[in-house]
Amino acid sequence: MAKRVYFAFHYQDVIDFRANVVRKHNALTSAERAGYFDASIWEESKKKGDLALKRLINGELENTSVTAVLIGSQTYARTWVRYEIFKSIEVENILLGIHINSIKGKDEKTKSKGPNPFDYCGLRISDDGKKGAPIVWSGDKWYYFSKLDGFTIQQQPEKYRGKNIKLSTWHSTHDWVGNNGNLNFKKWIG
Repeated sequence: MAKRVYFAFHYQDVIDFRANVVRKHNALTSAERAGYFDASIWEESKKKGDLALKRLINGELENTSVTAVLIGSQTYARTWVRYEIFKSIEVENILLGIHINSIKGKDEKTKSKGPNPFDYCGLRISDDGKKGAPIVWSGDKWYYFSKLDGFTIQQQPEKYRGKNIKLSTWHSTHDWVGNNGNLNFKKWIG
């Protein structure tokens, strides 16, 4: 059965064409694509505020089972990408990252690999290991991500309980070019 994939990304990577290479690669048929929307819808929702953006993202995540975070140079720092990551955990999507800076942009150049958003997003695991509060790394400390409340998670082992754990502990990343995404995307999404 085909997986419906939600793509989280920074819009600069759409402008540079890198995100589109992954979103529109030939491994996906039109029936399998999900979770992205035209920039005009996004911009209209931004004008209406946080609640409209949350509704847009939440609606697009419905009926998806995978979230692919397309990692460019500034993806890790984008508030709404962070929201999409945490919301994907809440709805229990498979979550993975795909580095896209190795894809040539519209200028025909590549960029160095961007920071992994899963190193900047984490969960504060409860003492009993059953709840996780979304946290974000600021560069010198973790702070609670205020756009989403904590949620129930799979029981965590003793070693994680009562601690701040980076999402990179659980979620993998791949490089689109280096790891041959055209051939391996279906394997990555399970």
